Amino acid sequence: MTTQLEAPEITVTKAGGAIGAVIGSVRLGGDLTPETVAAIRQALLDHKVIFFREQHHLDDAGQLAFARLLGTPTLAHPTSKSLDGAANVLPIDSDYSKANSWHTDVTFVDRIPAISLLRAVTLPAYGGATTWANTVTAYADLPRPLKALVDQLWAVHSNVYDYAGHADERRIGGVDVKFEEHHKQFESKLFETEHPVVRVHPETGERSLVLGHFVRRFVGFSSAETTALFQLLQNRITNLDNTVRWQWQPGDLAIWDNRATQHYGVADYDDQPRRLHRITLAGDVPVSVDGVRSTPRTGDASHFSALDN
Repeated sequence: MTTQLEAPEITVTKAGGAIGAVIGSVRLGGDLTPETVAAIRQALLDHKVIFFREQHHLDDAGQLAFARLLGTPTLAHPTSKSLDGAANVLPIDSDYSKANSWHTDVTFVDRIPAISLLRAVTLPAYGGATTWANTVTAYADLPRPLKALVDQLWAVHSNVYDYAGHADERRIGGVDVKFEEHHKQFESKLFETEHPVVRVHPETGERSLVLGHFVRRFVGFSSAETTALFQLLQNRITNLDNTVRWQWQPGDLAIWDNRATQHYGVADYDDQPRRLHRITLAGDVPVSVDGVRSTPRTGDASHFSALDN
């Protein structure tokens, strides 16, 4: 189904029942009208992840100029290197790592990015899709007794296994130099933050689950209890009926609401190169259903991101 928004050149076509829409008839850049930007932002809030085809004209500068219309860019990452000369652009590069684990971006800091923009740069001949899940509908569909539990539940998130900095040192033939360099960057600064498992979205008022692979433990629970409860909740999020899968094409750009989604980069492209460039926009500190803000335990992320108020 295609709908028309206030900006006459924008069309929105749903990509899945629970999440996702394709935005048509727009050429992205830093020169869009306020009405068009508002329509794109509303589509993002409504559908959680939105996709644009045929944006071949975009480079890093164009992607960043468009991103600035939606918010304030963060640094590329709290610990990992950005591109030379592009402090806000993080390369998601298969030469270093693969984002093949369910996560919400950068939840190990207190100021979780609000929005992420990912642009295809180099794509494999096959495979390499990305899948997104809706953490708002996952919460809404929980049984009432489980909601009562998670509304009061807190979790400690850490960057111990950050996909953008984690190195696989057990490669045939010895340590890979690129992975080792990334690992050293990653270990340069440790972050741990205590987040509510249920946060209130600052724009929509919706409740969503804050989980993903950066969770180390639930506060007040043993490791065995954490594992069991985490898997129960994650399975609700990543149920296939609650996801949308995007097969990248040259010229594609995806934008997702990082406050309402998790995502997973499918590593089914063998040893082919795959590279995408990510920009994240500043977010707020999550607030629980009873109004308590997330608390950093280790690390100060003020260098990484301003706070979006």
